[in-house]
Amino acid sequence: MKWEFPGRVAVVTGGMRGIGRTIADGLLAGGAEVHVFDRETGELPKGMTAHAVDVSNSASVNEAFATIGKPVHLLVNNAGITRDRTLLKMSDDEWSSVINVNLTSAFNTIRAAGPGMVQAGVGRIVNMISINGLRGKMGQGNYAASKAGMVGLTKSAAKELGPKGVTVNAVAPGMVLTEMTLKLDQQFRDRALAEAALSILPDTADIANAVLFLLSDAARCITGEIIKVDSGQYI
Repeated sequence: MKWEFPGRVAVVTGGMRGIGRTIADGLLAGGAEVHVFDRETGELPKGMTAHAVDVSNSASVNEAFATIGKPVHLLVNNAGITRDRTLLKMSDDEWSSVINVNLTSAFNTIRAAGPGMVQAGVGRIVNMISINGLRGKMGQGNYAASKAGMVGLTKSAAKELGPKGVTVNAVAPGMVLTEMTLKLDQQFRDRALAEAALSILPDTADIANAVLFLLSDAARCITGEIIKVDSGQYI
């Protein structure tokens, strides 16, 4: 399904590849002016601009928004990393780097984009979390904590920004078929597939469709919600 975003300015963090790129492509197809924030930049289609941004650094985020130079209506916080290790063996850097890139980055972008949305009287924010932020995951205490933190951030921002016409929601995937996960040993995909009630694993388009819906005017009365797109991996 194609969603329409004429006249909208959008930012997608972590949008150079994978789920983020599929979301960015959908926004562009719907007529939005798309800005991609990522550590690495590259060639993008006309109408899509890449910005080299460290989203965990507020100064870098603020500079990128200043470069855009106009209110941003649509924000997707998709940037994320993993540094898997059991808690008792996890280093300070493995903990803090995941928290900063996954959680602090969302605070940085919401704080930077929020005033423009309030000024425009409309805004849509979608945070990418994970079912592991809802249920926990062995060896991913840092990642699960960062995504659980985004749940609280999503609901708090929804309460604060709702009266100004801004919706804030989150999408929680399970394992998604991406270039990265397809390189994993088959046993990991089989394990996720065994959990999935639908006996399939979603691809990037399945996740992007949910995000694009939440960014659209069709979702104008939905806020503070967490939507799982996981083929029933976590019920």
